[in-house]
Amino acid sequence: MLKFNSRTQLFWLCQYSGWLVYAILTELMIKLPGNEPWQIHFPHLLMDTLFGFTITLLLRQLFHFLQNTPTRINITAHIICIIIACLVWTKLKWFTLLWLYDNPTQSMTWFDFGTWNLASLTMLSTWSGFYYATKAYLKGVEEQRKAAEAINLASESQLKMLRYQLNPHFMFNSINAICTLILQKDNLHAVSMLEKLCDLLRYSLYTDPLAKVTVKEEIRILSTYCDIEKCRFKEKLTVNIVTAPELEQCLVPSLILQPLVENSIKHGMGLEQESYQIEVYFKSVADKLIIQVYDSGIGFEQNLTESDFGIGLTNCENRLKLIYPQNYQFKLDNSSQGGALITILIPKQTETESFSQA
Repeated sequence: MLKFNSRTQLFWLCQYSGWLVYAILTELMIKLPGNEPWQIHFPHLLMDTLFGFTITLLLRQLFHFLQNTPTRINITAHIICIIIACLVWTKLKWFTLLWLYDNPTQSMTWFDFGTWNLASLTMLSTWSGFYYATKAYLKGVEEQRKAAEAINLASESQLKMLRYQLNPHFMFNSINAICTLILQKDNLHAVSMLEKLCDLLRYSLYTDPLAKVTVKEEIRILSTYCDIEKCRFKEKLTVNIVTAPELEQCLVPSLILQPLVENSIKHGMGLEQESYQIEVYFKSVADKLIIQVYDSGIGFEQNLTESDFGIGLTNCENRLKLIYPQNYQFKLDNSSQGGALITILIPKQTETESFSQA
């Protein structure tokens, strides 16, 4: 597919190609059937095409000059320009033909005047119509490109905003838990928890919010987050992450699971529970990757609507909607054991496939 750096390059390609086609058609349809000598009709065809080529360049400059004038004046001026250009082109063709026949005094009959001007008017009108049609098309393409860029920038900004909305409750609880460990003189656990908190914050701040990461990487950072929570809840919290080796290189949005697990701990864990279990499963069916987050908590309320999701769940679904438009599923349900069950279904994609589609 041809690509052009500017509209000017496209104009010159169309200009040269159009007049070449004009010359070929004139030769085949008018000159050859007319039985003119080669020494007459070939130079005349060459000069006829050259005159038309030059006149349309002048028309282009006039059209450019008239583009900001009022509509009524603009239309009238265009008609006048095309008629004058038609008369000039016809006169040039006629005098050139007489000069080649060495008969400069022969006058043009009304029949010749009408037929020659009609041909010139048809050609210049066609050129003008094609010129403005091409301009309108290119303007539409440019507006579509700018609109697509604006939508893309808006989507990227929205994705970044969603990713950078760190849960203040998690930060507060983590720091409070570290302070408790320090007061209890459990410095080893306090240092470990602080290091993991720094790793998680560093990852969330320096990982591109628009990037996708492998399942293996997502599991690693999710495990870091779960380790921080385990420092708070000790043996009460158990997190089990299950995946198959062949799925570890599949791509998922970065930090897509941490808000789901955090939501499970925050809203699903009952105070009276002696143990609380969270299980994360990665599965595949055909060309889809399935992620399920299950907990042993109180589950979701019946007739749950999107307005009841909260920030974490809403952000998660909005990110999926932006990254996989019309090609994802985000489902909230309760398992047969009573706990909450969140299911995400997205296209199964690896780094190699992602690169080939870019």
